[in-house]
Amino acid sequence: MHKISTAQIDLNTIHTILYSNSKIELSEEAKNNILACRNYLDHKMASQKEPIYGINTGFGSLCNVSISDNDLEQLQKNLVMSHACGTGDEVPQEIVKLMLLLKVQALSYGKSAVQLQTVERLAFFFNNNIVPVVYQQGSLGASGDLSPLAHMCLPLLGLGEVYFEGKKQNSEDVLKKLELTPIQLKSKEGLALLNGTQFMIAYGVWCLLQTKKISAAADVIGTISLEAFDGRIDPFKPHIHTIRPHKGQIKTAETIRKLLEGSELIQRKKEHVQDPYSFRCMPQVHGASKDTFEYVESVFLTEINSVTDNPTVFPQEDEIISGGNFHGQPLALALDFLTIALAELGNISERRTYQLISGLRGLPPFLVATPGLNSGFMIPQYTAASIVSQNKQLCTPASADSIVSSNGQEDHVSMGANAATKCYKVVENVQRILAIELFNASQAIEFRRPAKSSPQLEKHIADFRASVPFIEQDKIMFTEIEKSVQFLKHHIF
Repeated sequence: MHKISTAQIDLNTIHTILYSNSKIELSEEAKNNILACRNYLDHKMASQKEPIYGINTGFGSLCNVSISDNDLEQLQKNLVMSHACGTGDEVPQEIVKLMLLLKVQALSYGKSAVQLQTVERLAFFFNNNIVPVVYQQGSLGASGDLSPLAHMCLPLLGLGEVYFEGKKQNSEDVLKKLELTPIQLKSKEGLALLNGTQFMIAYGVWCLLQTKKISAAADVIGTISLEAFDGRIDPFKPHIHTIRPHKGQIKTAETIRKLLEGSELIQRKKEHVQDPYSFRCMPQVHGASKDTFEYVESVFLTEINSVTDNPTVFPQEDEIISGGNFHGQPLALALDFLTIALAELGNISERRTYQLISGLRGLPPFLVATPGLNSGFMIPQYTAASIVSQNKQLCTPASADSIVSSNGQEDHVSMGANAATKCYKVVENVQRILAIELFNASQAIEFRRPAKSSPQLEKHIADFRASVPFIEQDKIMFTEIEKSVQFLKHHIF
């Protein structure tokens, strides 16, 4: 059981909660924060006649329209229903669960004036795998992720759909089955639920968790390719990196040196004096991506542990402030940067694949013993090249765009949600590109036998061979590529 509190939560904790099926519950501190903030707002509403944005006014450009006390609860319900305008593909359930977790975390700080039962119901959904149906398209990334969060919160009201017990169902039916009554939203609550960046954060956190594995895999697979290409050790020696000491560059070179310890292949006399950039510059290219991943993680750690709805309630200061913490610009820029850094790992990977099939350094053309009769590994490289080009198109920054909404009141938006869904696609693409490189590299290294690589790399190759055999002659490559992708996703590099 993980206690939701004001203590910092990090990616490792989120990974553990998500993938070990941990339950979550509010700490006593969080409960007290939520109750105190709600009580403050109730007393404030009873004593203050001036309008407060989003609490007894309309929203966006309707902010100057006052709402009577009798209509405040209907106002919040209307807000959730009217903003559930998502469309397109469904958000993966794994990411929706992250959205639930992150929304509970954000509300636990006691700055949003929600009811305790509302937050506890979101935690109940998370703990019991009641996963709201959310759609990928519809958020401008300011005022937060309005549309996807509206879909996420519809089931609180007994509206919309959820996945439960392995199937999509009406939320109303699931609540009845579990003998739960819909939440009656009080003033401010709908706005607190919808204003926030949890759609962008959830995608970003998922991408960062995958990125850690992708980065490690890229180093291992690139080093197998280096061995298969009869590459040199010189570009990875420590002293060349100490004179240009980027952190990621130094780490990558050190990783590759350790992977090569005990290799016969790397110690052989080389006829060539240097290797192509895609091999020689792995520390510089992989390393630059590592440094980017670290920066992006720091941005997301700040956001995970922040309050991002609006207006924000400060009981101790006796203030309710309408600000802009919902604006996704920090995330949009970081997600675009993450997308580019990931795409570069795919870009350089495909170039190594291309070198391996080119009939150089004693390797047969297209990595088959009888090229001509067999096309061998000709077309997997085409596939990788196609995906690389798609990644380049997806690297167009979403954060450079904006569009006016709400009659000009919301006149600059982040487009961070589009940055998030693009990044998700690039993560999947890079996994496939690296899987194709591993497919090629493991084939190529067999032509270096009986010489061996290092014990570490030989173990990775042997594990891969248990899933994907050496290709003697042409066969349907789709099957082998798919097995390679699954191996990459589940193997520990």
